[in-house]
Amino acid sequence: MWRGQLNKQPNFMDKKTLSESDICAKFITPALIKAGWDEGFQIRREVSFTKGRIIVRGKLHTRGEQKRADYILYFKANIPIAVIEAKDNKHSVGAGMQQALNYAETLGVPFVFSSNGDGFLLHDRTGLAEKTEQELSLDAFPSPTDLWQRYCHWKGLETADARHTVEMPYYDDGTGRAPRYYQANAINNTVEAVAKAQQRILLVMATGTGKTYTAFQIIWRLWKSGTKKRILFLADRNILVDQTKNNDFKPFGSAMTKISKRQIDKSYEIYLSLYQAVTGTEEAQNIYKQFSPDFFDLIVIDECHRGSAAEDSAWREILAYFSSATHIGLTATPKETKDVSSIYYFGEPIYSYTLKQGIEDGFLAPYKVVRIDIDKDLQGWRPTKGQTDKHGQLIEDRIFNQQDMDKTLVLEKRTELVARKITEFLTATDPYAKTIVFCDDIDHAERMRQALVNLNPERVKENRKYIMRITGDEQEGKAELDNFINPEERYPVITTTSKLMSTGVDAQTCKLVVLDQHIRSMTEFKQVIGRGTRINEDYDKYWFTIMDFKKATELFADKDFDGEPVMIYEPKPGESVVPPDEDIDVDENGNPIPSSDEDEQLHPFENEGIEGEFLEQDNKRIKYVLGDVTVFVISERVQYYGPEGKLITESLKDYTRTTVRKDYGSLDDFLRRWSKTDRKAAIIKELEAHGLLLEPLAEEVGKDFDAFDLICHVAFDQPPLTRRERADQVKKRNYFTQYGEQARQVLETLLDKYQDTGLENIEDIKILTLDPFRNMGTASELVAAFGGKPAYLAALYELEKHLYA
Repeated sequence: MWRGQLNKQPNFMDKKTLSESDICAKFITPALIKAGWDEGFQIRREVSFTKGRIIVRGKLHTRGEQKRADYILYFKANIPIAVIEAKDNKHSVGAGMQQALNYAETLGVPFVFSSNGDGFLLHDRTGLAEKTEQELSLDAFPSPTDLWQRYCHWKGLETADARHTVEMPYYDDGTGRAPRYYQANAINNTVEAVAKAQQRILLVMATGTGKTYTAFQIIWRLWKSGTKKRILFLADRNILVDQTKNNDFKPFGSAMTKISKRQIDKSYEIYLSLYQAVTGTEEAQNIYKQFSPDFFDLIVIDECHRGSAAEDSAWREILAYFSSATHIGLTATPKETKDVSSIYYFGEPIYSYTLKQGIEDGFLAPYKVVRIDIDKDLQGWRPTKGQTDKHGQLIEDRIFNQQDMDKTLVLEKRTELVARKITEFLTATDPYAKTIVFCDDIDHAERMRQALVNLNPERVKENRKYIMRITGDEQEGKAELDNFINPEERYPVITTTSKLMSTGVDAQTCKLVVLDQHIRSMTEFKQVIGRGTRINEDYDKYWFTIMDFKKATELFADKDFDGEPVMIYEPKPGESVVPPDEDIDVDENGNPIPSSDEDEQLHPFENEGIEGEFLEQDNKRIKYVLGDVTVFVISERVQYYGPEGKLITESLKDYTRTTVRKDYGSLDDFLRRWSKTDRKAAIIKELEAHGLLLEPLAEEVGKDFDAFDLICHVAFDQPPLTRRERADQVKKRNYFTQYGEQARQVLETLLDKYQDTGLENIEDIKILTLDPFRNMGTASELVAAFGGKPAYLAALYELEKHLYA
């Protein structure tokens, strides 16, 4: 009698009247439990798996909508296997399928279901089913074992050993921390590849997305399952190894060691090492050969784009020696050039998570770009005949331009100008915002440090470490690196550097990245930008600013760059270097309402021989130094991040038109949506989330127009009416007479409020708690004058219909 019982409805129940939540509770969840799914461990309800994109307006920010699945089913805690999207019974059984497919694609799960409580529609993404989509009755939902068998067949996990490896859980420290969805994808894909005996694996994850934590979970599962017994983690910077050992890898405990002082102890299972610590220029220094070639089962290469991608690198010697081990490369920026290839060695990435996706999901910080052009950079400078520099060197007679600045030509006043703009920005925003200034070489970094010190005497007097140079040749500066990246340490605030901080520096609270460095390599550009992409909500770090003096941000237009800036701002002469605030409405708590030098230049390092630490090698070249050449800022345009990653120059009106027309192809489309939507603020919020900048547009077009007229006028060429003109039209219709005296007074006051402040304020029922409404009665009394809340909302909707008639 039980089979089919779930399809029966009690005589008194009209399924069409049930909410989506009721459909889940009364039909979907019971069907899953009946099929054998464990409600405590395998069924998760309303799972938010993204954070919601951070939307920045001026100095304020808010988060966009999270992606949230109604159900995610897990075979094991670390293996999501199916997504279910539920709808109420007024919808068809497959109404949620397209939304569910979107989620399944993101989560990497093969089985996708939609349900309205009558049954299920199954979409099988494996390509192995006879039919891609089929309807199932409520009591025919597949069991966990059934879906797992099909999953393993799809993944090619045919042996018991392979399944044992994949089923091994991730490390749980008891705090509730678990891999984010993309980390789980990366971990599972990698573990599955190893289980199938794939020997070369590449993982590409944007800076700030937790590559090391992901690597730890991969190693943990392979180690605990017994699939890999001895593991080597290779990096090329001491700070990377130490951070890894002391933080993410800490649970390995006594099974782990760091290879140091060129000594080998073969009694451990997890080894961490700088590749310089086990190699040398002479054969006797290659201490890795004290291990047998088959000693390690697994080698994980951090930042593998830096060394292992090159055929003739020291990294490759190590990898070739341990060729029988599985090699996993980790990088944010796989390198593909004529001579260097990550993909050639490791193969196509097993999983990629890009900067753009990280920003879209809300796991990485978006950014603004301030572009500052200097006259001598753009227009060039030529010495007079026989002119010498301040050191008496005869200057070559040619035109020097931006490519020469700080490399062959040093204009001291240019350095002072850059330092002044940095200081102006910090003074106007936050003088203690962590800042990294990327310079061309050590000499440039020192000159920039001096210029910043001279422009910030009071801050330096407070603490001499307010500004520090952190480069490979300067021990005191390097010693302050940990303090700079520590959110709890105020100093140093500003650091000047060349290459040392371009990678592997986990600067969670860095809010300003200054580019006064020639960058023409996409690999280096992404690494440098990555210094600011981490979010730290505890320290109010949600977004950051890039200040560009050498056109490095032109690489945004490169097809290989995938993270879009929030805003590009180029101040004109005399304007503030701080982008103008884009005003945004706030709630009562003050929170916003949403609305080159290619490869060789990348690695100018030499082995110092002490724990493998690097020095930045200052290329020996002729430098002309002049202290009396005047420079000034020139800039005439504002740029936006446009289609296909190109920076385009256009007016704010053109930008608005393009943004609106992406959502509404015609005026009729917009008017239809506007008239049918109860809360017009929802439409405005959607457009703001897509990039519409209403407040700056109002400054340009007219502050007396509301959002409706601004949109219709700018996007669809309609003549606008001011809020006063719209309010006057409503008053002339005199339709308020249908309401009682108190209700009529409320509506007239709402109309006055609309005239003064716009539509969004009057749509919020909380306005009835403010002056002058509270002088008319309590909010509940005012609502009661209409006959209750539904009647009040209906009256408000009627008022809006008259406003936009």
